[in-house]
Amino acid sequence: MIKFFRRIRRTLLSEGKVGQYLKYAIGEIVLVVIGILIALQINNWNQNRIKHRNEQIYLLGLKEEFQISKLKLKELMAVNQQNYNGAKKIVEFMTSNNTTPNESIFSNLLYQTFSADIAFNPNNSLLNEMINSGNLKNLSNTDLRKQLTNWVSTLEDISTQEKDLGEQRIKVLDMLRTKENSLRTILEDAGVYDKLGLTKTEHEISNLDLLKSTEFENNVLMFILASDATEKAHYQPLMRDLDSILELINKEIE
Repeated sequence: MIKFFRRIRRTLLSEGKVGQYLKYAIGEIVLVVIGILIALQINNWNQNRIKHRNEQIYLLGLKEEFQISKLKLKELMAVNQQNYNGAKKIVEFMTSNNTTPNESIFSNLLYQTFSADIAFNPNNSLLNEMINSGNLKNLSNTDLRKQLTNWVSTLEDISTQEKDLGEQRIKVLDMLRTKENSLRTILEDAGVYDKLGLTKTEHEISNLDLLKSTEFENNVLMFILASDATEKAHYQPLMRDLDSILELINKEIE
């Protein structure tokens, strides 16, 4: 098309028709501008298409990660609740004048309550990659980007709380490491000795005197307080954040 206009311009110029020559020159410029604009529009459309495709890939990956993290949190909350209930049962034995457990029941209760450490380990590999590479900005939903950013700082707070809970747990376990008490008795009664292939002994040291110890009661109570705070002030809000993030992700997925 441009070559056609050029031939006409040359003819007009040779014939001295300057006015018509200028018109055709302007037409040629207009065609060039239109062509550039169309090319830019096609390029923008292609770039938006690629950006949208990449965003959908990220969204699907984030959905999978947060679904797995939700399952992990559910399991962790169940363990924390079990530990909390076990610790409460121990305190009830200590404050009740009519109910005293036998050695086996007490050992199993101690093992079930204090053997498991609490630590939330979410699947954040894709999210961390997006943050470190700057690709988080490619998510079009502003609320989703904000919640994903807040998620990282929330995990730091949870880790601090879990550390405090772990310290309270260790304080209880430390009382079982003294010469007056016996971890072996707990492990034997809980069936752990058999699983480890260790040989049981006839002589059993009782741990029931712990139920009369104010220090032990104080440590268990501190554990209960830390466990309760972990559940209500951290895990439950975190679960709500998980549900909110997954809801936003699902709305963006096509």
